[in-house]
Amino acid sequence: MSVITDQKPQAPPPGLRSRKRRRVADPAFRWFVTITGTSVFIILAAMVVRTTTEAWPIFQHQGFFGFLTGDRWVSGGSRSDDPADFTGVYGAWPFIYGTLVTALIAIVLALPLALCIAFYINQLAPRRLRKPLSYTVEMLAAVPSIVFGMWGLFWLVPNVLRPFFEWLESWAGGFFLFEGPVFGPGYLAAGIVLAIMILPIITAIVREVIAVNPMDQQNAAYALGATRFEVMRKVILPSSFSGIVGASMLGLGRAIGETIAVMMLIGSTKSWDSSLLQRGDSMAALIASLFKEATPEGVRGLMAIGVALFLFTMVINVAARLLVWRIGRVAGDAAV
Repeated sequence: MSVITDQKPQAPPPGLRSRKRRRVADPAFRWFVTITGTSVFIILAAMVVRTTTEAWPIFQHQGFFGFLTGDRWVSGGSRSDDPADFTGVYGAWPFIYGTLVTALIAIVLALPLALCIAFYINQLAPRRLRKPLSYTVEMLAAVPSIVFGMWGLFWLVPNVLRPFFEWLESWAGGFFLFEGPVFGPGYLAAGIVLAIMILPIITAIVREVIAVNPMDQQNAAYALGATRFEVMRKVILPSSFSGIVGASMLGLGRAIGETIAVMMLIGSTKSWDSSLLQRGDSMAALIASLFKEATPEGVRGLMAIGVALFLFTMVINVAARLLVWRIGRVAGDAAV
């Protein structure tokens, strides 16, 4: 025998009751977030359009590919916007080369060190040291670039790097990458200081990526008899590879766009050389060193350098995205 009881439906809690102002707030918040997100594209498009418009007379005067591949930079004094009145010669290749070389040196030196530091903090360091070491790495990432530049110029180069470069030139000077003479400031000195600058950024991100690696996979590897080194090399490293690539690209972008430290350490010459011990210049450092005293025509040339730097950075970022996507796809197919 069933007992039927009359129960009145309970009213929803006060916090879940629909209110008119909440129905208005949801779409308003959605539009606010949408506008905020799209503003990034608007700002970026405005920057690209403005700089390209300012630099367009230089591209007409020199030719776009002629500008990118030219190896002479002689700033003219014309105040006219007519490319026919320009008197200078503008070639960006020495500065593209300097940017590429110093950034590659930095990432080649910084990435292995960052991996070792991240693995030590997460896997090998005593627990009482992990947080202090993590905080130290993050504090190094906040040091201004001019401090690195002054430290490198006034202490690291004369006391450490120049003696090392002189030994390197005497030992391997016959190889084109290490031909003398040794000046101290140059591509290799700027690349080493850049590596020190981007090391904390890469290390912090890689450490976070490694920290979220599933413990079940590591414990399973230990249960099968794997050593700690084998777990790090065969379990943690492959599963964290896409995050490591992303951290590397972020550090590479910092190295490409660095200005003051590179300007102080690269030598600031408008020529280029295949030897890493020679002096040169980068795109960002050239803009910083010449912009204040540039003529109107020279300012347009520096704007063209800015456009080239933006294209260079965009190519690097797109390549990094494609690489991460490809790695993730291969890893997914392997898992299936």
